[in-house]
Amino acid sequence: MSNTSAKGASSKSSGGQLDAQKIAQGVWSNYVKKTPQRVKLLDSFMLFLVAVGALQFLYCLIVGNFPFNAFLAGFSATVGQFVLTASLRMQTNPENKTEFQSISHERAFADFVFGSLILHFFCINFIN
Repeated sequence: MSNTSAKGASSKSSGGQLDAQKIAQGVWSNYVKKTPQRVKLLDSFMLFLVAVGALQFLYCLIVGNFPFNAFLAGFSATVGQFVLTASLRMQTNPENKTEFQSISHERAFADFVFGSLILHFFCINFIN
C-alpha cells in the first residue's frame, strides 16, 4: 500500500517537473522570438549587473569587508545601475509605447546617461 502511494507521489512530482520544464521552454522560446534585439541587450546587461553584485557580496562574505565604504559604494553602484537600466528598458520597450508616449527613446537614453553619471559621481565620492 505504501508502494503505490510512493509511486503516485513520484509520478505527480515528475509530472509537475515536466510541466514546469515545458512552461520554462515556452517562456524562453517566446522571449527569443518576440523580444527586440535592443531589449535583449539591456536584459543581458542587467544579468551581468546581477552577477557582479552577487560576486561582490560573495567576496565580502568570504574575504571580509575591511574598507566597508568601498564595498557599499561598489554594491550601491551595481544596484543603482540595475535600477537605471530597468527604467531604460521599460521606457524603450515597444510593448510599453502607450505608457511612455511623451518620452522618446533618445530622451530616455539621455536620462539614463545623466542618472548613471550622477550615481557614479556619488559612489566615487563615497569611497573617499
